[in-house]
Amino acid sequence: MKPFLLYPDQSFDFDAELPLGHDSLVDDLELTVVFDAMAQRDQFLFEVSKKVLLTTVTDLGVIRYRQEVLADCVAEREIIKEIYAIALGALEDRRTLWTYSSKRPSSILAGALTQLEAAVVRLRELRRIADDHLDKFGSKGLRGLLCNLQDELNDEYFETIDYHLKNLRFRDGIPLSAELGPDNIGTNFVLRRVENAKSSWKGWLHRGKRSSYSFTIPPRDEAGDRALADLTSRGINQVANAAAQSAEHIISYFTSLRAELGFYLSCINLRDELTAKGQLVSFPEPCSWQPATLFTAGLRDVSLALLAKGPVVGNDVDARGKSLLIVTGANSGGKSTFLRSVGLAQLMMQCGMFVTAQTYRASVCDRVFTHFIREEDPSMNHGRLDEELSRMSAIVERITPHCLMLFNESFAATNEREGSEIGRQVVRALLDADIKVLFVTHQFDFAASFLNPRRESTLFLRAQRELDGQRRYQLVVADPLPTSSGKDLYYELGGWMGKDEHPRVPTSLVDSLEADRRSTKC
Repeated sequence: MKPFLLYPDQSFDFDAELPLGHDSLVDDLELTVVFDAMAQRDQFLFEVSKKVLLTTVTDLGVIRYRQEVLADCVAEREIIKEIYAIALGALEDRRTLWTYSSKRPSSILAGALTQLEAAVVRLRELRRIADDHLDKFGSKGLRGLLCNLQDELNDEYFETIDYHLKNLRFRDGIPLSAELGPDNIGTNFVLRRVENAKSSWKGWLHRGKRSSYSFTIPPRDEAGDRALADLTSRGINQVANAAAQSAEHIISYFTSLRAELGFYLSCINLRDELTAKGQLVSFPEPCSWQPATLFTAGLRDVSLALLAKGPVVGNDVDARGKSLLIVTGANSGGKSTFLRSVGLAQLMMQCGMFVTAQTYRASVCDRVFTHFIREEDPSMNHGRLDEELSRMSAIVERITPHCLMLFNESFAATNEREGSEIGRQVVRALLDADIKVLFVTHQFDFAASFLNPRRESTLFLRAQRELDGQRRYQLVVADPLPTSSGKDLYYELGGWMGKDEHPRVPTSLVDSLEADRRSTKC
């Protein structure tokens, strides 16, 4: 019996290793903020959320299967929390009750029976929930879970298991049979069925010639005790192992149930925190890889939405049929935020979660890769460009067709001409390998090189800057400009004289700053 809450026909492998390079993905997309919100200081939920979110699902049917389960969990959260508490309680029982650490069959049997008796109580609680609440769920996953509980844990099952648990305590002794082998050594030990009821006194009176004999071991006969214990162990060895395996099987079910249900509880935690901040959440629509699809309305960065004290601006983007998105524009205009919002939405969509958008429709990808600019590290043995190229080389070794590649100010650690050429060659190679690319850049030479050759398959977005220097943090469809906002750089270098005062900037200085920025921006 399996929960089948994350897949319709298989269990999720929580012991599998995460894909190589996942640490960069976590850092670049600020996923730890999302994991913390999902876990709510529960380390187990943190690890479960991380494992599921970073394990990309490409099957559209599985994604929709999880969305339906999550929708049911949100609607009937109290019932889901009760089931989760039962699974958690079963695992706590195992931890606190007597375990069968000894290798002696008698100890193994006693420990297994203790575990089974406690587990049966938890199974009865699950059966009660299935009987009481089955009609409240519409998803295949949760209906399948509760229907299986009703079918597998029927009344006959509990009667049978109660009967065996009672008899295996052997309160009236252990009925064994054996044969004498060579050298009078016992062989063919068989545990016999226990009679259901004791014989009445009338039966004893009319009993004929008895067919068996007995003897009593003296109280101080230690050798006799050891011999009898050995005979008993050999007789109950098989049933002890079977009981232990049964206990482990039931515990493994509760372990899977807790983990898979824990992911959905983590999603509920995240949803509650987002809605408390006034953020809109909705289920996305996954699409096949071809044709290339990315259409969103009001898409927001989940990490920023969780950290921000005020409202977060969303973006509307229609990139249907586009395999390359190039984002340019003013500093602090929302370019990197948009890039993270796409990466986070893609990961959340492909594990069956909701997204922070009014609408999100996108092609599924095999994996998401990121190549973001890094801060200067004094301990680096090589320059920043060498470090960027080294990370890019590691990505190239792992990336495959049908992946999503996110670049943020990549290859800007050198002059614009060299950085643009490196970026051009890398992006063209990725596009030729059927990899979708989103690239945030200040390099006009790089961006402009895609204006004509791949115009039909490229979407250009630009971050806006108002005349007074204010940002709207929204991207618009617009070609790149041959400027990098030299006035912004002037303010960054100390030209800002006051919040409401606009200094007079010499035209020659602004022109010089813009020229330098176009050639040395990093």
